[in-house]
Amino acid sequence: MTKILSTTALAAACLIGIPAQAEVVGKVRTDWVGNDIVIEAIQDPKVQGVTCHLTYFERSLIDRLQQGNWFEDPSNSAIACQTTGPVTIGNIDLDRAGEEVFTESRSLIFKKLVVNRIYDRQNNALIYLAHTRQVQQGSAKMSISTVPLYTTQATWLKGRPQ
Repeated sequence: MTKILSTTALAAACLIGIPAQAEVVGKVRTDWVGNDIVIEAIQDPKVQGVTCHLTYFERSLIDRLQQGNWFEDPSNSAIACQTTGPVTIGNIDLDRAGEEVFTESRSLIFKKLVVNRIYDRQNNALIYLAHTRQVQQGSAKMSISTVPLYTTQATWLKGRPQ
């Protein structure tokens, strides 16, 4: 009975499209002025059993006062994703652009750190792309991680796409 309830809850969450929540799991000081590298764990909201670890640079108040550009953090980020349990795939977007699974502000207004998930049908893999999105002057800084599904017993709630 509990398995039916948990599967129903997962299916409901997948239909609603709840954005991923990040949990800070590490913070490393990089210099004496208080700049940090932050490490967050992100659970894919539509793919149970996949966890991504996202890192980014967080500027301190002292650095902002010294360097200017007060309202923005750098675009640099890195991502690594892997299976951390049984994989159950909900109603994911299967087109080439994939779908946004996580977003976090990197400036006062316009800059966002984004993670997109893309399904590589030919290689049966999930691709996670971390990048920044801006209104103009988009950044070419990005990071990618791949989760192969051929070695897992992935369950597709709507059936595996052909």
